[in-house]
Amino acid sequence: MKEERIQRKAVVDQRACVACGCCVKVCPLKAIEIVRGIMAQVDMSKCVGCGKCARECPASAIAIQDVQR
Repeated sequence: MKEERIQRKAVVDQRACVACGCCVKVCPLKAIEIVRGIMAQVDMSKCVGCGKCARECPASAIAIQDVQR
């Protein structure tokens, strides 16, 4: 049986995101991009859950949450 691990990751509330790009600028691992000019998207394989994007987001659209991997 495969063991499921819990990891901390950035999760974007797509309804609240204003695509300002602040999160993209502060992410040290380049794990976030603005897609279609309308919202931020997190590459879960790159995100380490440091929280810099969540602290910088002016719309409070990003939260660091436990995610099963």
